[in-house]
Amino acid sequence: MLKVAILGANGFIGSRAVEIFHLSALAEVRPIVRTLSTLARLSRFDLDCRIADGFDEAALCSAFQDCDVVVHAIAGDRHTILGTLTPVYTAAQKAGVRRLVYLSSASVHGQSPPAGTDENSPLSDHQIIEYNNTKVRAERQLQQLRQMGSVELVMLRPGIVFGPRSYWIMSFADSLLNGSAYLVGRGQGICNSIYVDNLVHAIYLGATVPTADREVFLVGDQAKVTWADLYAPIAKALGFDLDKIPEASDTLDSPSLSDRIESVLASRPSLALLSRFPDRWRRAARAGLESLLQPETLSLWRVPETALAPIPRATQEMILLQQCQYQFPDIKARSQLDYQPPVSFQTACEYSIEWLKFSGYPVTASVSDFAKN
Repeated sequence: MLKVAILGANGFIGSRAVEIFHLSALAEVRPIVRTLSTLARLSRFDLDCRIADGFDEAALCSAFQDCDVVVHAIAGDRHTILGTLTPVYTAAQKAGVRRLVYLSSASVHGQSPPAGTDENSPLSDHQIIEYNNTKVRAERQLQQLRQMGSVELVMLRPGIVFGPRSYWIMSFADSLLNGSAYLVGRGQGICNSIYVDNLVHAIYLGATVPTADREVFLVGDQAKVTWADLYAPIAKALGFDLDKIPEASDTLDSPSLSDRIESVLASRPSLALLSRFPDRWRRAARAGLESLLQPETLSLWRVPETALAPIPRATQEMILLQQCQYQFPDIKARSQLDYQPPVSFQTACEYSIEWLKFSGYPVTASVSDFAKN
């Protein structure tokens, strides 16, 4: 059976990959995490779990022994994203690993890319969002390592990865409950979504398709959806009318210090840290930080002066995302990996609402009622 080591196995994507690979008997899974305490979620499975820091080449080499594939799903800041690449690749080569599957991001193309963008489009590391630049540099670094090394390399570029425990579900639910939710253009911008199980399916294909070496793939859901499509089920489940969510203006100014701090707090690396704590603790921590960081001046997004609702807050990332008018193509993934998303967007939303209810959110609409509409 295929043996797969998953780095970042305690994170949102990594932990779900462990679950699916193990429960579906797709592979013999070896979860790898940085500290023993982060194995709590995976302890219900009888797995060969290992402790290894992503910067520690020797520990990684030991953890990778006898594995065919390594999945790099480590989240973090710029130092972590870039600093773990060489130790991971070098350790994989010394351990005799055949292939490395790296989770990059569609954000290398920007949050609101021009029409026609695909895997062949040139990348820039001088974008307004530093996370994008970091991911571009990570891809380039890995490509250089592949040129000098023998471990095969497959890179995946998912967009908005959502589902149970995801930032995109949790943050909007929280914003509805604390009164900070907003829409731009009534949420009609395109949301390049991918349900987490569909991404795990793409990871498996990236690990097993023989001809995928040195390739990069954009991957997403089958349906073309808007931000309103993603948000509406959450709003309905919590008893809110999406049509009454405040409309923010689309004026993009230079970010203030508070905006930059908020951008860090709302980033996916920050979510990876918060995901280690119980859901109620995360919501309380987020509410406290938002209170402490309330700016005295207007944020990037402004509601009309006549509006009575509180001024919504947003990061530059969310500004650009909600202005997106282009759906990333997954033609290459479909043709070369035979990628077909196994979970529909409708079903993915139902699962996400079930998780909100399970996690203690005040869900007022049942999943069956949601499914009928």
